[in-house]
Amino acid sequence: MPHPRSTPGSARPPATPPASDLRRGALLVFGAALAWSFGGAIARGIEAADPWTIVAWRSIFAALFLMAFMLWRDGPRGTLRLFRTMGLPGVAVGLCFAIASVSFVVALGHTSVANILLMQAGVPLIAALLGVIFLREAVDRVTWAAVLAVIAGIGVMVSDSFAANVSFIGDGLALLIAVVFAAATVLTRRYSNVRMTPAVCLGVMIGAAVGVAQAASLAVSSRDLLLLVLFGAFNLGLGMALFATGARLVPSALAALISTMEPIFGPLWVWLIHAETPAERTLIGGGVVLLALIVHILWQWRKSRPMALPLPN
Repeated sequence: MPHPRSTPGSARPPATPPASDLRRGALLVFGAALAWSFGGAIARGIEAADPWTIVAWRSIFAALFLMAFMLWRDGPRGTLRLFRTMGLPGVAVGLCFAIASVSFVVALGHTSVANILLMQAGVPLIAALLGVIFLREAVDRVTWAAVLAVIAGIGVMVSDSFAANVSFIGDGLALLIAVVFAAATVLTRRYSNVRMTPAVCLGVMIGAAVGVAQAASLAVSSRDLLLLVLFGAFNLGLGMALFATGARLVPSALAALISTMEPIFGPLWVWLIHAETPAERTLIGGGVVLLALIVHILWQWRKSRPMALPLPN
């Protein structure tokens, strides 16, 4: 009988990483969240009108960065082996990231950066809900309360659509991004042998193919090309490389908590650089989502801490 670690789809038992790995992993995940948080600000500076042109170039530069990263880290043979061994779960994760990256760019044309990022803050709780449905994972009352709070917060944010301040398309795509990211989280939890980096690289390759096929033209100005290099290589490629490396070194709850820096910083950069002020309902609903997420993660962290033994008298 094969060892559980070598069986595709088997779950690996969590190990307690040393303190040095925890610190390094936390810094890498924070770096990923910081890189991702600049996405909206960079996109708002791009003048190209066709979103598919932006999708194409962003995905191309992200794919080039991720391929270079894997070749540097694992070598040509190791990189090829990573793609060969990720299997159908890796393809599914790649499709999730392809949908998310394409939807992000298209959604920016219909709704605010704050709406998109604050809805993404609910990804860990949506993943918990999907885990109940598809993995039969037990969920405590605190998690259910947090899920309901996130749904309520998103409802407040989406209510701006009824006032015609943002579109149903933009809010729908923002919610789709959160759902597919959560689905990718559940898939990687179920198939613990899936390596995130080649799956993400496959996703941006798919995004590049879709963008090239749909774009009316790939011609962009030199200024836009520079911003697209940042949008693809720095914002998407570097962010995913840092997260894929760091998330393996820290508990998932801690990684999720650190990742909330993206929806916190993202609207701030857009406001400072482009003076795009979030709507009042976006701030209220987003605050509910962030508060529910942080309280839930802190509760899980407190619950997972070993209880201190009483000192003898």
